[in-house]
Amino acid sequence: MGIAADIAIIIVAALIGGSIAQQLKQPLILGYILAGLLVGPHTGLITITEIHDIELLAEIGVALLLFALGVEFSFSELRPVRWVALLGTPIQMALTIVYGYIIGRILGWDFSSSIWIGALISISSTMVVLKTLANRGLLGSLSSRVMIGMLIVQDLAIIPLMIILPLLKDLSSGLPILGLAVVKAIGFLLVMVIAGTRIIPQIMKFIAKGNSRELFLLATAAIALGVGYATFLVGLSFAFGAFVAGMVISESEYNHQALSDIVPLRDVFGMLFFVSVGMLIDPAYLLNNLAEVLLLVLFVIIGKGLLFSMIVRLFGYYNIVPIAVGLGLSQIGEFSFVLARVGLSTNSIDENLYGLILTASVLTMILTPFLASLTAPIYKIRKRMFKHESVQTINIPETGLHNHVIIAGGGRVGQNIAKALHHLNVPFLVIELDSHRISDLKEMEHPVVFGDASQPIVLEAASINHSQLLLITTPAVIITQTITRLSRNLNPELSIIARCGEEEQMKILHDLGVSEVVLPEFEAGLEFTRQAFQRLGVPPMKTLEFTNRIRHGVYDPGRETGQDYRILSRLQRASDLLELTWILVTENSPLIGNTVKTLDIRKNIGVSVVGVVHGRDVLPNPDLDYRFAYKDLLAVMGNPQQLVTFQQFIDPNDQV
Repeated sequence: MGIAADIAIIIVAALIGGSIAQQLKQPLILGYILAGLLVGPHTGLITITEIHDIELLAEIGVALLLFALGVEFSFSELRPVRWVALLGTPIQMALTIVYGYIIGRILGWDFSSSIWIGALISISSTMVVLKTLANRGLLGSLSSRVMIGMLIVQDLAIIPLMIILPLLKDLSSGLPILGLAVVKAIGFLLVMVIAGTRIIPQIMKFIAKGNSRELFLLATAAIALGVGYATFLVGLSFAFGAFVAGMVISESEYNHQALSDIVPLRDVFGMLFFVSVGMLIDPAYLLNNLAEVLLLVLFVIIGKGLLFSMIVRLFGYYNIVPIAVGLGLSQIGEFSFVLARVGLSTNSIDENLYGLILTASVLTMILTPFLASLTAPIYKIRKRMFKHESVQTINIPETGLHNHVIIAGGGRVGQNIAKALHHLNVPFLVIELDSHRISDLKEMEHPVVFGDASQPIVLEAASINHSQLLLITTPAVIITQTITRLSRNLNPELSIIARCGEEEQMKILHDLGVSEVVLPEFEAGLEFTRQAFQRLGVPPMKTLEFTNRIRHGVYDPGRETGQDYRILSRLQRASDLLELTWILVTENSPLIGNTVKTLDIRKNIGVSVVGVVHGRDVLPNPDLDYRFAYKDLLAVMGNPQQLVTFQQFIDPNDQV
């Protein structure tokens, strides 16, 4: 059966390996790599015959993973880490190449081979890192954003490395080719930004109109792989094109549907990638060269870990971030396989070095989840050894904060909340990472913790154990999920209110333990509606009933209907009864020309006129002698029936 039989064997083996890994509470990727080892060509068990075809299918897994990453992460979310990504990554790669050259000379390799070793170990694994972060629930944390930003730049650097390294003996002839590759990359990005942002959303819109989930899935996959293939044709990375396609779709209204549809495909093809990695392991080669392989693995993990940590620290990231990045990116990446094949095909490296790099790469990938899990323990040890390093806090009372509110995010929303809480004398603090916002908050004399709310050390500095309420103001749902998980672990009794942009995300947040979810754009739409109804003279009760029905239709479905929620709903309805309502005095109204005293509205109808807008004048609590005029806007309070009666009194022709 050829490749069909191979895929069947791989799926069964991956299921067994993944189940074993799950039972041992290890990442599934380790089970997949084990499955690849067992069905690979070096064990003599059930052997895959079409290994090269499986490797080609595995490249689709890398492309789909980066496509999904592009959908989930926008440029705006990566903007805070742009400097460490764009400047720090080239520095890291250059230093790692020098470091690898030294390792090569220590191991007895010549000049050219040593440079190749440095280049091959300078690249980390996007696939392994993303899977590890996802399994640990850390996608969206500051350290994860730093890692993803650096990984993207590393993946882009593959193109010049593939051009330059085979031409080490004559670099001058390779410079024109490299320049052409740079021009192609810039041209591709310009085409995607200008044309892609207009054409791709229109394609998605056209397909979505057909209400066919199957066609929508096919369209999503076609865009991801089609754009990737287009980049391949112009001499760039297939996976890079898929990532850019995801970034384009992330800005459209169909991003969440596209992501949910593509995730199963991504996971299946991603599984093929890790199985193909396992198939590269040759136990015989490992045993025959055990000392050299282990020495290279040790050099890579320690050296790359320290280099990443120092560079991240140099760019202003402190506390747990340098440790997390150093441990997370200390492996050799999957694109090193591609680069090593180029070296082998051009006779730049020999079979022995090729086998050494492949074996060491796979071992570092296998070790990544274990190394990443050491982040917290190592950080605790480091805290005990270097107690001087702490999270920066501003305007925190010497007595500390108890029963306070934590605002995660000091942007416009967070600052407005802070002003309101300050006015009410409610104790609070703001967690913020942006230095400009920190300066604004400092000028307002608000308590501030300088850091990323998705890091445990920052939440601990904010005394989350003693807090009563957490307000997460970021619109990025992935970051919100990370903050929620960490906060729930540190304070299970904490009430959490979060913000999100899409109704589809509400259930996800509620399942994680978010008490209430706010939809800013939805609320803005309701307020526009209320203001429009008011200006159009729609009776206040109609407006109230309409907005309540719409709001409950969005917020109530899928919510728990326990006793606490029922009480909250009743309180909400009670507050609606006491809400201030604005009523327009229409033409021929019996109010016109009469005073508050002569009409005795409070006694006869029950409502209270607490304010009048007359032209440009605002009259709070108008005098008893005030005479109502046409187009006056009245602020009245009362229960629903009283408001209906009053509306009918001032406009008998209106049928409520």
